[in-house]
Amino acid sequence: MPVVRPVRQAWRTSVSLRVVATTLALSLIVVGLIGALLLQRIYSGVLDAKVRASVVEAGSGAAESQRLLDAADTGPTTPSASRLVDTVTSALAQRAGSPGLYDVLLLASPPKTGDEPERGTNLISETSVPNDLRSSVQSNQRQAWTYTEIRYLDNHTAPGLAVGAPLTIPGVGKYELYYLFPLSQEQATLDLVQRTVLLVGALLILTLGGIAYVVTRQVVSPVRVAARTAEKFSAGQLTERMSVRGEDDLALLATSFNGMASNLQDKINRLEDLSRVQQRFVSDVSHELRTPLTTVRMAADVIYESRDEFDPATARSSELLQTQLDRFEELLADLLEISRFDAGAATLDAEGIDARMLVDRAVEAARPFAEAQNTELRVTAPEQVVVELDSRRIDRVLRNLVLNAVEHGEGRPIDVTLGSDGEAMAITVRDHGVGLRPGESSLVFNRFWRADASRARTVGGTGLGLSIALEDVRLHGGWLEAWGEPGDGSCFRMTLPLKAGGAVTESPLPLIPADAGPRVHAALASPYRTPRREEVAP
Repeated sequence: MPVVRPVRQAWRTSVSLRVVATTLALSLIVVGLIGALLLQRIYSGVLDAKVRASVVEAGSGAAESQRLLDAADTGPTTPSASRLVDTVTSALAQRAGSPGLYDVLLLASPPKTGDEPERGTNLISETSVPNDLRSSVQSNQRQAWTYTEIRYLDNHTAPGLAVGAPLTIPGVGKYELYYLFPLSQEQATLDLVQRTVLLVGALLILTLGGIAYVVTRQVVSPVRVAARTAEKFSAGQLTERMSVRGEDDLALLATSFNGMASNLQDKINRLEDLSRVQQRFVSDVSHELRTPLTTVRMAADVIYESRDEFDPATARSSELLQTQLDRFEELLADLLEISRFDAGAATLDAEGIDARMLVDRAVEAARPFAEAQNTELRVTAPEQVVVELDSRRIDRVLRNLVLNAVEHGEGRPIDVTLGSDGEAMAITVRDHGVGLRPGESSLVFNRFWRADASRARTVGGTGLGLSIALEDVRLHGGWLEAWGEPGDGSCFRMTLPLKAGGAVTESPLPLIPADAGPRVHAALASPYRTPRREEVAP
């Protein structure tokens, strides 16, 4: 739902919202319980007092009515039933006062013959007396009461209390006297109390929410300031500091943060100075070595061209000198390239190009060396994948990956695969040689790292090839990843966005090949172990 997502986002990101919402919820529960208890006590107090007074009044009236009836029966003549009922009703009506505090009903108890007179005051309806109350008075022959709705013959109603008691009218039989006490005033009082409690509860909850917001803001605001300052600091604004106010815990936090920032700034400045010195040293040494290297190269070329005139030992020495000078020149070129990456001076000269052409070019460049190693190079690629990249850098990456695969492939076939999903392009170079031991898939990109220091290099690498390849791929905003298992070979995957300046979210080709050994697939299927996959992201 469109409303739920912003609310959920605000709940996750706002401490103030969570604290205020929690305070409101808990306050609502507490105030609700206290309000319910308070209303119950008020209801009980008001209604219990009314019930006690009503029961006493009804009992007194019933006793007085019975005495009046018994006295009428002792005279020389007994009045008629209608006159006796009217006399009792009139006496009780006068006792109620004006306006009347109650109404009465004088009803004949069953079984009825149809001649028994029944009376009521103020147009009271007989239906005001619940059947359960009548049954209780008739069966128990003693006073009983209950809450009821008082109904009048003019169709208006009122909440009330009904109190009933038995009567005996001489010469007529058993009757029931019912007092009906209106509770309109008590109901109005209770409604007023209920509205007051609800209003006070709502104001209390809102007040607690406001207090929680203010208190939370006092705590959260310095934390937010610290977060913004840390973001600016991490973005390179090393002079950013928090303002310190007071001497409380938050002031201590700001002071500690500023001290940490100052120490970090000092350390970063020292490291930057050291890095600049190192970069300058590498750059200067590389440049300064080129002059004597050029002289040595010229002399070595002369010696190498005349090697047929030397004895075998001297001729072999000239060949070794030529080879090592080639390697030395490559090392100087790589050092200069690394120094440019370290200094942030490397630039990207992107242009649209067919990635299939780059793959074919890298494979053809490595084919003589592959044939010397009896290694077959197999290419799987679509007809055309146009991508914006720096062809010089990516061509260097591919040549490095293919030559490494041939060198460590132990004569087994090398598979080079190109794939694209419309957003990114990936190239995998898969060999079936010695592979990588656990943990080595992340070390292969370290400078001058070798999986086996005792293993002789057959292509005279400098040990910086994969490090430079990683920086080249990072410069394009892509990934360069490695996977390997001992005995199952290794696989290197390069993933680049199709558009320059784009971002890579997933690769169109798998890093772990489908032809990996059963031990790898068992590890993939195991719930206790995930496959080793070292991702080096920009």
